[in-house]
Amino acid sequence: MLYFGYGSNMCTGRLRARVPSTTAIGKRLLRRYRFRFNKKSIDKSGTSAKGNVERTDVETDLVWGVLFEFDEAEKHSLDEAEALGHGYDELIVEVESESGEKQSAHMYLAAQSHIDNTLQPYSWYKRFVTEGANQHALPKSYVDFLESFPVKEDPNRKRDARERAIACDPRSSA
Repeated sequence: MLYFGYGSNMCTGRLRARVPSTTAIGKRLLRRYRFRFNKKSIDKSGTSAKGNVERTDVETDLVWGVLFEFDEAEKHSLDEAEALGHGYDELIVEVESESGEKQSAHMYLAAQSHIDNTLQPYSWYKRFVTEGANQHALPKSYVDFLESFPVKEDPNRKRDARERAIACDPRSSA
């Protein structure tokens, strides 16, 4: 199955830990949406923001991300990791390659009840997003946009260290 990752799941090492058969196909863009860190965390990572996209219907708004393919039998693992039905909803969207080729892919986005524009992501979480964007050679201007979001430090140092130990590029160390 095809999956569009635009947030922390752009980090191939993180996504592969959740869905082992993951293969990156390449960078893609999603039109008429914008990226935000505004999804309330409902996992054990406290009061922090996770990545989200919001539909704007403005043609010039876009979200860069990565198209992945994985074995559909593993989808339940990603649904669980993304808290499908408990904070994130699933949507099938049309993403576009740089050459204009369009494909349908699954994507998660925050349920309206789980959006809070006052939250910031933990620095380790934002690292997954920006390193994943760099790993897949997203446009520099878009990476700069992602890097412009403010962060906060995770008070749980053990969790911070555990998350930072995950390498986006499995061939390198964190």
